Amino acid sequence: MSARLLEMTVPDTQVRRARECLETYCVRQWQESVPGGNEKFSGIVLSHNVEPLLRELNDALGQHESFSALVMALEAVSPPVVEPELMAAETATAGRPPSRLEQFLSRDRRSTDEIYDDVVQTIEISPHYVMTIVLSSVIAALGMRSGQTAIVIGAMIVAPLLGPSLTLAMAGTVGNGTLAHRALKVLGAGILVVYASTLPLGLFVEFDPLQPELHNRTIIQPADIALALASGAAGVLALAKGESTSLVGVMVAVSLVPPLSASGMYLGDGHFELAVRSATLFLTNLVCINVAGILTFLISGLPPRRWRITTGILAVWIALLVLLGGVITGHILIFE
Repeated sequence: MSARLLEMTVPDTQVRRARECLETYCVRQWQESVPGGNEKFSGIVLSHNVEPLLRELNDALGQHESFSALVMALEAVSPPVVEPELMAAETATAGRPPSRLEQFLSRDRRSTDEIYDDVVQTIEISPHYVMTIVLSSVIAALGMRSGQTAIVIGAMIVAPLLGPSLTLAMAGTVGNGTLAHRALKVLGAGILVVYASTLPLGLFVEFDPLQPELHNRTIIQPADIALALASGAAGVLALAKGESTSLVGVMVAVSLVPPLSASGMYLGDGHFELAVRSATLFLTNLVCINVAGILTFLISGLPPRRWRITTGILAVWIALLVLLGGVITGHILIFE
């Protein structure tokens, strides 16, 4: 369900302040005395209200040694928390009542901390990450070489580069430079591993450069941009709600490893123009994921640290997308 259980300990002298914070954000709350001159509060809070609640609690009570707060996933509640009760609690979290559209778009979103905990696991250069990229790129390359679509789809489901790409979109939304640097570092390492894995295949394995499954990775159409934008938005929605199974469809829809694998094979075989075209498809998909990802995060209510920074980052991604659109449509010629 889209709610969390908050357990908090505060000193007796701060009971009134703690109760004020909880009354603003919690659907239900209760209080009990604990040893040591403290009071324990428990409350049910909407998942996307966890972040502003913790921020307010830290500002009001963070300086007290005995203050602590713990947030846990909530599987079930009895009596059940009904939708009108949830929505009524949400209207108290802002200076103005949220519109129905804002309520609809943000009510299932998890807090930034929860999303961060998920994405940070995908931006670590580990042996597992490297081996996953090696295997997925080789599987994709050999599947495209033989024209077996099912094999290529299998490589796309692994999708080791999707995590860092979505993390980069989140970093751009909240303006977290450290997170963006880590995501770019992991993404860059992954790209190098793909080329290191597929260049030898181009050198030593015979293949037909016009094989449709392979050659399709060198053809970019405006519809591909629309597909990548939609897939990036769907990936962010699945990430924001914590539905990992929904990401499988996104992995298949937006192609990251296959075009890079095709580029590596073409480069190893000496087809430099086809290699650049395949790399351009990868870059287009990556840019689309970030443009759609930042916009979807913002629509879902993920709060930027500074709007100026977020707007600037989004403008850079949009400019890159416009540039790539010009290349794809032929208004900017680089392959002639």
